Amino acid sequence: DWDGEVVGAGQLEHLELNPGKSIRDEIRFFHPMKSISKVGFDFKPTGDGTEVTWSMSGSLPFFLFWMTGQIETFVGLDYERGLSMLKEWIETGKVSARTEVIGPQAMGPFHVLGVRDSCTMKDTGASMEKAITKARSLLESAGLEICGEILTVYHRLDMKKQVFDYTSGFMFDKLPSTIPEGMSQWSLPNCTAFRVDHHGSYHHLGNSWSAANQHVRNKKMKPSKIAAFELYKNDPGDTPPEELLTEIYLPLK
Repeated sequence: DWDGEVVGAGQLEHLELNPGKSIRDEIRFFHPMKSISKVGFDFKPTGDGTEVTWSMSGSLPFFLFWMTGQIETFVGLDYERGLSMLKEWIETGKVSARTEVIGPQAMGPFHVLGVRDSCTMKDTGASMEKAITKARSLLESAGLEICGEILTVYHRLDMKKQVFDYTSGFMFDKLPSTIPEGMSQWSLPNCTAFRVDHHGSYHHLGNSWSAANQHVRNKKMKPSKIAAFELYKNDPGDTPPEELLTEIYLPLK
């Protein structure tokens, strides 16, 4: 059973436990919306381990049919993150990340010079690393000193297609008089933003983004139209994955 301001209220009951084969559960949500669904885990031996399939089936009232695609997308992402953590925990005995909710805080003003691009969720790491490397090269070629932190701004996210439109680059207190060719700029005004800290591997960053959005939604805060962003507080090139710190910000009205 669980009951909380952010997670809502519900129950999970094991109906069948078949060691090495399957788990059959029933999950009941009471708040913020009532529903009952069947949940299953199926285990299939493979040459070098076990294939785990996690599934959920349920129904919605007919007047909420328009939410079906949205629910499938978000539940699917939750399950991908859950399976990823389960795999790591089984294979290593730990999960190399944790989420710390900080709350609303004042941010800005500052500016960003970077490279704008788009990518799928699966290609996020490689795509953003390439964008940051290019941004650094363009700034150095233009003779501009890099003093600010590295960050990524998320302009648009298509959840159904799982595609990001983003800018990765560097923070500046003041923009230079001339913007190097091939670079994009973005500015954050004075604002209040909801902050969540992600400690550990970037592989599990989705957990902290999910927590940030869930807190803002369930505590009835009003998101701003200003793009959300994340700050990288240390360099992955010389920092062990479990010691990485990423600050996530969701601007509020």
